[in-house]
Amino acid sequence: MSSPNDPGVTYPPMEYPARSGVGWLFFAGTILGLAGLSRLFDAVWAFRTDNVVPESLDGALLGTSVSNYGWLWLVTGLILLWASFAILRASQFARWIGIFAAALLTVTSFWWIPFYPVWAIAYIAIGILVIYALAAHGSRDSASV
Repeated sequence: MSSPNDPGVTYPPMEYPARSGVGWLFFAGTILGLAGLSRLFDAVWAFRTDNVVPESLDGALLGTSVSNYGWLWLVTGLILLWASFAILRASQFARWIGIFAAALLTVTSFWWIPFYPVWAIAYIAIGILVIYALAAHGSRDSASV
């Protein structure tokens, strides 16, 4: 009988089942969590500021008060955080919630364009990548994160 510390004995390498897309799922969960935190900070900023939207946006969808947008960003941030944790738990239902949350992130980023155009476009691009990650790699065939 030989022990694993025997220098003359070789063991075959351990083989693990290949899990396609695990990195993409981790990316999607992490990004949704970070985006959710960012949206919560955006909401806090909107509630604490006394600003109104620029005059060129008088007909804005949510009115002229920035705090109206704060409520939108607060709810969006909470949905994004919940979706992040659910995706990292790898439930199939979370995949669809994550796609919805990423779409919500992408759509609500359009309202940021007048204030911070570069960040808004970055949010939009990240949202599209998350949707891809969940749509292409979030199926039941993909293993858990």
